[in-house]
Amino acid sequence: MQSLTLKQEQLQQMIAHVNSHAPLEACGLLAGHNSKVEAVLEVTNQAQSEVRFVMNPIEQLNAFEWIESNGLDLIGIFHSHPAGPETVSPTDIADAAYAVVHVILARTNGAWRARGFWIENEKYNEVTLQVR
Repeated sequence: MQSLTLKQEQLQQMIAHVNSHAPLEACGLLAGHNSKVEAVLEVTNQAQSEVRFVMNPIEQLNAFEWIESNGLDLIGIFHSHPAGPETVSPTDIADAAYAVVHVILARTNGAWRARGFWIENEKYNEVTLQVR
């Protein structure tokens, strides 16, 4: 996937979610079709860590069921790096289990910035985030 399209409101929902959990990492799922986000699903970070996220399995399963029942696909996973970096970490690469865009929100100079990445075969490429 070369790009991911999302609405400004969806980006703001992700930012509000990760900001409300900082300095801990926060996470969630992105549902939609092709490369267009239709829904942002917030999931609790069971790890309660500043440097790692583990999605609550019950919430993750419920989100997957909601995605399927609404005729959508899992197209992205988002999580925060409250203290950086603005890019994929070695843990993100090791834990990447789905062929979806990974959106990382990092706080730089007090403001949240979102970047998208495609992780495959222990490598990653940046994916353009188109906010409309």
